[in-house]
Amino acid sequence: MEVVDIDARAAKLGIDWSQVNFDSIQLPPGEDFGIESDDEAVYQDDQSEFDTGFGNIIVVDHLPVVPKEKFEKLEGVVKKIYNQLGVIKENGLWMPVDPDTKMTLGYCFIEFNTPQKGARTRLFLMVEYFLRVSLNVWGSLQEAQNAKEKSHGYKLDKSHIFAVNMFDDFDRLMNVKEEWEPPQARPYVPGENLQKWLTDEKARDQLVIRSGPDTEVFWNDTRQKAPEPVHKRPYWTESYVQWSPLGTYLVTLHKQGAAVWGGADTFTRLMRYQHSMVKLVDFSPGEKYLVTYHSQEPSNPRDASKVEIKVFDVRTGRMMRDFKGSADEFSIGGPGGVAGASWPVFRWAGGKDDKYFAKLSKNTISVYETETFSLIDKKSMKVDNVVDICWSPTDSILSLFVPEQGGGNQPAKVALVQIPSKVELRQKNLFSVSDCKMYWQSSGEYLAVKVDRYTKTKKSTYSGFELFRIKERDIPIEVLELDNKNDKIIAFAWEPKGHRFAVIHGDQPRPDVSFYSMKTAQNTGRVSKLATLKAKQANALFWSPTGKYIILAGLKGFNGQLEFFNVDELETMATAEHFMATDIEWDPTGRYVATAVTSVHEMENGFTIWSFNGIMLYRILKDHFFQLAWRPRPPSFLTAEKEEEIAKTLKKYSKKYEAEDQDVSLLLSEQDREKRKALKEEWEKWVMQWKSLHEEEKLVRQNLRDGEVSDVEEDEYEAKEVEFEDLIDVTEEIVQES
Repeated sequence: MEVVDIDARAAKLGIDWSQVNFDSIQLPPGEDFGIESDDEAVYQDDQSEFDTGFGNIIVVDHLPVVPKEKFEKLEGVVKKIYNQLGVIKENGLWMPVDPDTKMTLGYCFIEFNTPQKGARTRLFLMVEYFLRVSLNVWGSLQEAQNAKEKSHGYKLDKSHIFAVNMFDDFDRLMNVKEEWEPPQARPYVPGENLQKWLTDEKARDQLVIRSGPDTEVFWNDTRQKAPEPVHKRPYWTESYVQWSPLGTYLVTLHKQGAAVWGGADTFTRLMRYQHSMVKLVDFSPGEKYLVTYHSQEPSNPRDASKVEIKVFDVRTGRMMRDFKGSADEFSIGGPGGVAGASWPVFRWAGGKDDKYFAKLSKNTISVYETETFSLIDKKSMKVDNVVDICWSPTDSILSLFVPEQGGGNQPAKVALVQIPSKVELRQKNLFSVSDCKMYWQSSGEYLAVKVDRYTKTKKSTYSGFELFRIKERDIPIEVLELDNKNDKIIAFAWEPKGHRFAVIHGDQPRPDVSFYSMKTAQNTGRVSKLATLKAKQANALFWSPTGKYIILAGLKGFNGQLEFFNVDELETMATAEHFMATDIEWDPTGRYVATAVTSVHEMENGFTIWSFNGIMLYRILKDHFFQLAWRPRPPSFLTAEKEEEIAKTLKKYSKKYEAEDQDVSLLLSEQDREKRKALKEEWEKWVMQWKSLHEEEKLVRQNLRDGEVSDVEEDEYEAKEVEFEDLIDVTEEIVQES
């Protein structure tokens, strides 16, 4: 923070510097004024670096030794390298020269831009500490550390490989003892089991919700017909929360950056990632890396928004690389995100090794490998006019789409490229194309390309599919057109772990739903239609994660129509409605599904849990309900053959769980009986108390009535019938005599 900013804030707080004795200012030791803050740990962690005053200086060794006439050239080369890694302070590069030979000494000092320190800054830190306002005064310290990590070992030429150290390290190195002392053996302390939640005896799944200021994690306990609380925390995040792909971590967003949480029995903070005003996060598929995104609106509306993206190692918290630029540079392909940039900006290759990720730019595809976080072969792929890319979920195969060029003289194309070799595996040219969408099947066996084509008149379009069989020899392609090729395609979805897909097509409000298979008993190598369901109130498809079952959902204009459908039997299991539902999400096992009404609507906020076959299990209403997300599960260790064997012998296992369900049912019934009994006893006790009080006050009431008994038993009453005559209306008429 600059001195001008400090003075401005001091004036706003009514602080007169001339009246302040800086030496007398002290914070009470250990005092937190009753306010718990995650920021305190950040302050404590970095305070030691901040106090040294040299944490923003690095020493670069193994530079060329040059005469005075080549000094400026060498200085320019060094500045060019390190200006990419941080902001060098004005006159912040010092290259010592031998006074006798006038030659450089082969090393230099580089000071990165640092906010002014001193008494006023220390006072300001104290004031801000009381007000809980975060300071980013150690940003340059991170720049220096990042510059050291990124440039150590940099090869300037064959004879000069940089050796970079922090200036502060020299004090430590100079104080090394002359005699070696063996390190003290530390007892082994096992870390927490971050997957312990997977060993739940009741085989339950967890979900996280956000409502109002609270973020809560629950067990989905369908036996108890209610969620069981696991962890609750107010103001846990400042925007939203997100599970990692394998369910190991929960990430929260804050002004200072992001944090991940997890643990064996509760949610403890495992790591923090500093990225001021972070807005979006994304994990790599294997949870090794976390990508954070921040955008800043320019002061001049005509300028583009500034974007900064950082990639962190999840376990160590180390920043591996950052990317900066305008929003326009990150807005090609994909839906619009914050400040117009597409999200996620980086697309990760399939699989758990997290080896490659790609970024789409104008006429280029940049593929990075995570061993060095640099471009493969140190150059991007040049693909003119490319507008979309998509990775296989399981292999390092990149699909890309290039629209028509040259006014239609050059056809559009979809291509499959193997990474890292960049060899093109397959290409399909497409003509008269207006748009194209790519859909990978979860096992990476098939790729469906929805192609919208112009009619001959160019006044309308029709849709069809190009279906790639990735695992077969030469990757054969089939063309699929609907029975009525003029039908508008509303939704498409592959069956997870399967070979079927569903399509909603036709005109609203009653489109059709068709199911297709990539292999059937009659046509193992050709796509075939299984069935078409006519006139359904549906505009979205939600397959169970294990396949077989699907929800045909009518959201938005259809107000939450739900149809639970068994694709194996081609029959509807149940129909239901969750009025105004905005979100539908299956649990990772495919046993349960949650439907939710978020704060997009002002009424009926909350969520409902259903069984896979459409039985409503319980409903929870929450005001200002923002988010629901099931905790993902890692892939099963069971082979496909073992899973099939378990499915065949399921009845043997089901008896055990049916008995447990029966015990739970009896327990719930007993609890209900006990509850009713307790309520009845409470009521009878209340009645007896009032009868006793009534009897005690009997003489008082009699005296108030001059001895007249006011309490009359029912059998002493005499019933009489009394008749009343009521005059309803009177009308006067004048009769004239004839």
